[in-house]
Amino acid sequence: MTSRWVPLESSPDILNAWSKKAGLAGRSRFEDVYGLSDDLLGMVSQPVKAVILLFPISPESEARRKQEDEEILAKGQPGLDPTILWIKQTISNACGTMGLIHAIANSSVTLSPGSALSKFIEQCEGKTPEERAKLLETTPLFADIHAQAASSGQSAVPTDLDTNLHFTCFVAAPSSRGDDRADSSMRLVELDGRRTGPIDRGESTDLLKDAAKVVQDVYMGGSPSLSFSLIALCEP
Repeated sequence: MTSRWVPLESSPDILNAWSKKAGLAGRSRFEDVYGLSDDLLGMVSQPVKAVILLFPISPESEARRKQEDEEILAKGQPGLDPTILWIKQTISNACGTMGLIHAIANSSVTLSPGSALSKFIEQCEGKTPEERAKLLETTPLFADIHAQAASSGQSAVPTDLDTNLHFTCFVAAPSSRGDDRADSSMRLVELDGRRTGPIDRGESTDLLKDAAKVVQDVYMGGSPSLSFSLIALCEP
């Protein structure tokens, strides 16, 4: 990690403020997901374009991450859409901004022409994940937007920047496999800058429900922590 930012709070107000300053336009907005039951998921505005999860890092989650990454490196993920924009995280505590960029850049949402996001996404085309990370490091506007959002939360800005909380993101992307799947087949893809690349979480027919199941089974299953937060990018 080359530098360290102040962590973002997991709050729709914070994520919406960041997004509007960065260039998210139209009616798109972030909303809280209050629970994983069908009734609570049904309260979220539709359609859902992306889901952002804040979760606690633990020895168990780190062991799972290492095992999954080793399997992905060994077996590959041939069904993933090659046009997915994924960035390697090289800035400590930047996972909030990383999650926001991953969510917005890989969703069919409207961006303001000439905005920080539209320019950044355009500049990322054709670059490696590491080159995109370097581009993020050298784009002061994102550091400024992140700092403004981090300082506008309800909690005091911490003096100790070490944190065991991390953001990841889920989007839906078309399958790239040339098999017998229908052309409309979609995959649930997890985007986390700490990983080896995008993670195929299986077929997706309902982004919010599919992401909630992964959160329940992979992240929350067996965890005693209550430090989870789920926020959806919606375009009502």
